[in-house]
Amino acid sequence: MLHGLIRNMCGIVGHVSGGASLRSQEVVMGGLARLEYRGYDSAGIAALGNELQVRKAVGKLQNLRALLKAEPLAPMSAAIGHTRWATHGTPTTTNAHPHTAGHLALVHNGIIENADALRVKLHSEGATFVSETDTEVAAHLINSLYEADGENDTLVAAGGADTQSPAAARLARALLTAMRQLEGTFTLLVIHEDAPGVIVAARRSSPLVLGIGEGENFLGSDVLAFAEHTDKAVEIGQDELAIVTAENIIVTDKDGQVAQPKYYQINFQTEAADKAGWPTFMEKEIAEQPRAIADTLADRFDATGHLALDELRIPAELLRTIDKIVVVGCGTAAYAGQVARYAIEHWCRIPVEVELAHEFRYRDPVVTEKTLVVAISQSGETMDTIMAIRHAREQGARVLAIVNTPGSTISRESDAVLLTHAGREIAVASTKAFTAQLAACYLLGLYLAQVRGNKYIDEIEDYMQKLGEIPAKVQSVLAGAESVRQVARTLAEESSVYFLGRHVGFPVAMEGALKLKEIAYIHAEGFAAGELKHGPIALIDEGVVVVFVVPTPRRPELHAKVLSNIAEVKARGARVFCVAEEGDQAAAELAEAVFAVPPAPTLYLPLLTVVPLQILACEVAKTRGLDVDQPRNLAKSVTVE
Repeated sequence: MLHGLIRNMCGIVGHVSGGASLRSQEVVMGGLARLEYRGYDSAGIAALGNELQVRKAVGKLQNLRALLKAEPLAPMSAAIGHTRWATHGTPTTTNAHPHTAGHLALVHNGIIENADALRVKLHSEGATFVSETDTEVAAHLINSLYEADGENDTLVAAGGADTQSPAAARLARALLTAMRQLEGTFTLLVIHEDAPGVIVAARRSSPLVLGIGEGENFLGSDVLAFAEHTDKAVEIGQDELAIVTAENIIVTDKDGQVAQPKYYQINFQTEAADKAGWPTFMEKEIAEQPRAIADTLADRFDATGHLALDELRIPAELLRTIDKIVVVGCGTAAYAGQVARYAIEHWCRIPVEVELAHEFRYRDPVVTEKTLVVAISQSGETMDTIMAIRHAREQGARVLAIVNTPGSTISRESDAVLLTHAGREIAVASTKAFTAQLAACYLLGLYLAQVRGNKYIDEIEDYMQKLGEIPAKVQSVLAGAESVRQVARTLAEESSVYFLGRHVGFPVAMEGALKLKEIAYIHAEGFAAGELKHGPIALIDEGVVVVFVVPTPRRPELHAKVLSNIAEVKARGARVFCVAEEGDQAAAELAEAVFAVPPAPTLYLPLLTVVPLQILACEVAKTRGLDVDQPRNLAKSVTVE
């Protein structure tokens, strides 16, 4: 199996209440609902009452709710839940999580890369497997180790930490031992009939966070799972284990030595996870972009009037020696990096390369101690990007992260962090996270120009002032969105749409094509307009839809060339639509319809021109009757390679 090529983006929730009630079921099911945005094809819950209880269902969470109504769970002291995206094995009830072995139940995110070898070994020792999953292998391994260890009563740990019960200590030891044998990535939550009121959990290169309550505690793959119940969280580090009861949390390292938990405050309003009257999360998040951009730009000057970033742990003198910048990201984040290249090279005169994170370390990149690697990720947990920055740091490079999630793996493992303050993004297709990333990239470019002396302070202030005007201009684009929606409804039956742009319009064209592919399932390609005559024009025929991102007429050398491209495809019968600056009569005369944006500096135009393309894709998908927020085969976070 090509385990390393499979993506796993499941949701995990756990809760310990300590007493017999249905509170844990309520918390777990509510948490799974809030994690639906991650994408899944089955769901399940396991609970500890007088005995271990498991319920699983294929399809949406409503199917699991119906099963729980038909087959209610008895009152419980703890529960774990999971929404699964099929990797090993098809979406079936048998393959759904939780998985059991003996009196143990387990949920898992990640990939166990040596699952096949372990399966053979465990089968030879008497284990019986019923699913096709790597997760069931982990369950049998931990259960085997648990059954083999009946002697010691407490976890061997610094300070003689007591885990409340001998069975809990035994379960923790079994999980610690299993971690040494498991290869790959995982977040594991384990419960056992012998240890009611206890969840034992561990992580390796997969997200896990704990929530601190009063008389109850929470576990999740995302703080969204429990943010409505508490604003206090514990960060679990790489290869750490946690023993969680209603009153206590013990964290140990991989050797069983007690570690000091890292507590932090959750700065997240649960209202962000509600649609607030919008039909879909994507539409809500498109509308939130003026605020997301403004919040990302806010409070960026220090007392001396100089531009300042968030957690900058790279000395200014070192930044002055940087001779190359490499931006790494995936999908939409990579397109944000493409825009950043134009801005940073223009302002700072430093060469900038943009790399797909999943390709970066496999091509033996030239990275030195004078290289600054900029990692862009909305979640901060994108595994391809995590592995890219680890490789870069091994080569001596410094890493700056642009993320939306403080405390995420990428932010912790980077030398500096520039936070986008976009708020929680629920829809799979990124909108406000993208424009917030663009805003952050502009901040980075201007900060580097300031530190390196490429721009004077008054120049920086002028650039920032003009950047500060963008949120209001985005709002005006949103106000005129109905004309975009009207066009979109006529495109619902198209089989292919092409997007073309020049300069900063090129990555916007690619992002527009990606949005249409992601949520409307229409073949779409984004091209550099100058490439049209080098091949793609062969695709143009009568009625083919082409969307142009037109440069400002204030850049006549670019504008004229795109008008020429428009004339070329019109001559071959294409339907042409343009995103163009207000008052661009030349574009209006050539296009079937123009999606107008206010004038702005050329480098800032992507913050405006991408918005009509987001609206276009969203409306096409809605017209086709598709799930805009949770498109097929996709999920929000890609947390394994």
